[in-house]
Amino acid sequence: MSYARDVGHRQDLLAAARRLLRTKGYARITARDLVAESGTNLASIGYHFGSKEGLLNAAIGEAIEEWTEQLARVAMADPAATPAERGFSAWSAMLDGVAAQRELVVSYLEALAQAERAPALREQFARQYRRCRERVAELVAESLGDGTTPDDPQVRALAGFVMAVCDGFAVQWVLDPEGVPAADELRRGVERVWGPAHHTER
Repeated sequence: MSYARDVGHRQDLLAAARRLLRTKGYARITARDLVAESGTNLASIGYHFGSKEGLLNAAIGEAIEEWTEQLARVAMADPAATPAERGFSAWSAMLDGVAAQRELVVSYLEALAQAERAPALREQFARQYRRCRERVAELVAESLGDGTTPDDPQVRALAGFVMAVCDGFAVQWVLDPEGVPAADELRRGVERVWGPAHHTER
């Protein structure tokens, strides 16, 4: 197998997995579905990803990383915003966009249930989560703008908090979309507990 064909098969499989995750859902996708959708072969799945589940998890991780970057662009769009305002911007964009990501979120939850009983898959997701946490920590450090680095324990804790809120909202939206708070309700609730997010004059 040539290098170009090798890389092409990998990308074809990832693209096929992402399409099928949206149309069939994690639990119902078969290896033959992936082969038919990608135009590759069964051996390519094992060669590149180890298993069908490894491929699907990689596709989910890729989609989540892209979504994270989309939210990051929203959060960092206003250079005059405070760190808290950037956090609210990201959460608001996440809530506004979660309907379009419903199939991805459902597939992610299905995959987590499988990963709990498969150490290799669990570690695959753990690596993806660590990469996401590192990226969010970079954004938190940049937003603070005080020279704090992404590996600062407080920055890592904030990154974990931001991710926990996003994960929690996603799960709530899947189970009870009508009950998830709107972005302005979230802001008012948090400000009631911690004080206003906006501390600077424009």
